[in-house]
Amino acid sequence: MENKTRRHFAPEEKAQVLRKHLIEKVPISDLCDQNGVNPNLVYRWQQELFENAAAAFQKQGGKDSRSQRLEAENQALKAKLAKKDEVIAEIMASHVELKKSLGEI
Repeated sequence: MENKTRRHFAPEEKAQVLRKHLIEKVPISDLCDQNGVNPNLVYRWQQELFENAAAAFQKQGGKDSRSQRLEAENQALKAKLAKKDEVIAEIMASHVELKKSLGEI
C-alpha cells in the first residue's frame, strides 16, 4: 500500500499556478502535470480566488476590518487614559489643598 502525503501549497504558489492559467493561457492539464496536482484542486483554487476577489479591492479603497477594529480599540484606550489623567489631576489638586489647609505647604 502506497503512503501518499498531502502537499500543502502556499498562497503564492496557488496564485502562480492560477496566473499561468488565466494570464498566460497555460492549459490546466499542463499545470497539473507540472505541479503533480489533480485538476479539481486547481478549479477549487480558481473558485476560491473569485469568491474572495472583492476583499482585494476593499483593502485598497479603505481600511480593512482588522485595521478598523484596532483603530477603534486605540481610540477607546486613549479616551480611557485621558479620563485617568483627569482623575489623577483632581486627586493631586485635592492633595495640594489638603496640605495647604494643614499648613504643610
